[in-house]
Amino acid sequence: MDATISPGLYPLHRCKTLHLVRHAQGVHNVAGEIDHAAYSSEEYFDAHLTPLGWQQVDHLRNHVHETGLSKKVDLVIVSPLLRTMQTAVGVFGGEGYKDGIEVPPLMVANAGQSDRPEISSLNCPPFVAVELCREHLIENDDDVLWKADTREKNEEVAARGMKFLSWLWTRKEKEIAIVTHSGFLYHTLSAFGSDCHPSVKDEICKHFKNCELRSVVIIDRSMMGSDPATTNYPGKIPSGLDLPSDVADEKLPDEGKVN
Repeated sequence: MDATISPGLYPLHRCKTLHLVRHAQGVHNVAGEIDHAAYSSEEYFDAHLTPLGWQQVDHLRNHVHETGLSKKVDLVIVSPLLRTMQTAVGVFGGEGYKDGIEVPPLMVANAGQSDRPEISSLNCPPFVAVELCREHLIENDDDVLWKADTREKNEEVAARGMKFLSWLWTRKEKEIAIVTHSGFLYHTLSAFGSDCHPSVKDEICKHFKNCELRSVVIIDRSMMGSDPATTNYPGKIPSGLDLPSDVADEKLPDEGKVN
């Protein structure tokens, strides 16, 4: 059967669900629309969100709560840059402070010129900042990454993305939100989908808009993961005849066949 039209089947415990998010609009995006050279300016290296970016965050937060996604996410992984951290905390951060409950904030008030109240860590998943999914120096709206004085090549971004995905298999969490950058997402995801229908490939690999969320499943085909199957059940308890019907047919006389 043609691989582009046949369904796939994989053990559940060898899969993880990833909720991929590009950061909301940052000041570097606005400046880059006016003058493309702004993307390579040190002034915008660690850009904060714009007021419009915070509106995008609020809309996405409403979405993840309305769909129940906020209760499913076990872990939030974020690029350690201000615009991604503001987006991640604003979308997946905790509930408002309640009388008599003292918890540390995920984000202090007015962080990164945000003019926003502090965001609590109450009833939210843990957050982990990971270098592998970060950007270094922005040259353009695709969040192209630089290292030292040399721009990181697209294939190097993709290789780093694959290393990041391999690292995910060391985590026990099964449903993970990842808040990162357009270029990192695009070049990493472009390695996937060749075994799918072209429309699915296009859906996987197209560029992310600011504050866009897409949910995907990754599959461990090479035994990288070591998580046990938590929902599987071994059967045959108590012990007894447990032959498949076609095998049992071969062992029973004709008049005693049962299917």
